[in-house]
Formats: sequence, C-alpha cells, structure tokens
Amino acid sequence: MTRWVQRQTGDPAEHYATRPTEHPEWATYQELTRAAGIPQAEADAAWQLLLGGVDSQGALNDEAMAKTNDRQEQRELRATNSWYHEFVKLMTEHLEIDTPTMALWAGGIETSEYAYEKGHTPLARTRIGSVLNVLELNPNWKLTGPMWSILSKAFVSRATGPVHIFVRAYSPDSILIRLEVPHLREIQRLNPDVKLIWHPLYSAPDGRIREISRDCRLVDNAEYDGRDTCVGVLIQYLRMFHDESNAEAAPAHKSMAELLVANGHKDGV
Repeated sequence: MTRWVQRQTGDPAEHYATRPTEHPEWATYQELTRAAGIPQAEADAAWQLLLGGVDSQGALNDEAMAKTNDRQEQRELRATNSWYHEFVKLMTEHLEIDTPTMALWAGGIETSEYAYEKGHTPLARTRIGSVLNVLELNPNWKLTGPMWSILSKAFVSRATGPVHIFVRAYSPDSILIRLEVPHLREIQRLNPDVKLIWHPLYSAPDGRIREISRDCRLVDNAEYDGRDTCVGVLIQYLRMFHDESNAEAAPAHKSMAELLVANGHKDGV
C-alpha cells in the first residue's frame, strides 16, 4: 500500500548534521519511523548519524579519488564512513525480515516489489529499509550510495536459509553482483543452510513481471541454482523475444546489449 507523507519545504542538499531537525525530511522521517515501530530514542540517534554521514561523505569521496584510480579500491574507501557504520550498527535489529526467506534483486524497484509479493523480504521491506526507501536525504547519490552499500551488506549478513535472487536486468557493476552476492557466498561457506535461488524476470508491456523458463517461456516461477544459468536464460530471452516497443523491458535490454558489447559482441547482438 502506498503511504503518502506531508513534506516540509527546504533544500536537502544543504548540510544538516549540526541542525538535524531543520532537514526538510525530518517530519517525514519521524512519521515513518513511528509507523515502522522503531523506538523514538533509536530513531532520533539514527537520524543524527545519517546526516553526519551525508555531510562527511563528500570528503571521503574526494580522498578516494585522490588516492587511487582503481574503482573497487575507491568504493572500499568511500564505504569507510564511520557515521554510516554506526547508523547501520544501531539499526541492525530493524533489518529483520518478516517472511521465512530473504530476497535480493537487480533491475529496478518494481523487482523488489515483485519479490515481496512472491513472499520474500527485500531490504526495502524491512523496518529501516521501508523508511529509507521513501526519504530523500540528499539528491546526490554519491553522498548516500555508500550508506546503502553498508546497509545492504549488513542485511545480507542476516541470511540463515534460502535467499531468492530476482534479476530483471543484469549488470556486473550492480550492488547485487559486486557486493551482496560475494558476501552471501562468504556466509554460505559458514552456514550450508544458506542457498542461493535465482529467478530471471521479464516485464510485459503492461508492466506485469513474469519469470523465464529454460525453454524461454514466461511462467509464474522459474528457479535456478546458479547465477550463470539464470543470466544466460535472461540474455537468451532478451535477444530472441524482446519487443523494441516494450518500454517496460527497455532498461533490461539496454543492459544486456552493453554487456554483450563489453564481451566482444558487435552491436550487442
């Protein structure tokens, strides 16, 4: 159900760590955390940590760029924001899932909603995830993206059983592939009950999401035990059956074409 919130006016791009209650999303944050069942004292402390993280992230980004040209090393340096780490530590309890199984995803927020409708809990449906998913802390993703990376890793750390992974668009550079799945593999080595179950998805022109079977049919459920098989089925379907007039699936088709070009396929075919 969509939750409508009344926002204050103001510029979220300003610095608010020293005046947290003046941030234009403060009232919205209070309302959302109350609705999510997060105790007020924890929510207030978390808000201060979030804004401290936003205000300090720019300097970390500059430092990362100055120290190395390696993108992965830059990401690791950007993710050392102590404010964000303290925020995630404080909110760990509120990353609890409300279904038996966890969901990870790639390919747009609709993929997250699809996973939840199928009975699995993505990060955006945890207590703190549902709050952050609505807020605009700052319009500059480079200042808030590292927080999501830290939060995603903490979320994945809570896996104790099967994890369903829904892929509507594949990119090796996505948070799912470069961060969440590698961390999940580490957890899997310690706990064999953690299993990765992959689902390739395709969106019809009306926005309805379906899963792709091995014989390239759109079905209600298609599970694979490996990333490569899942991605192979997705790419095969996009190459053979994607309709160029289908705007809903255009981002996935574009990602596929870019991936193929990067791997030496002329014109992405």
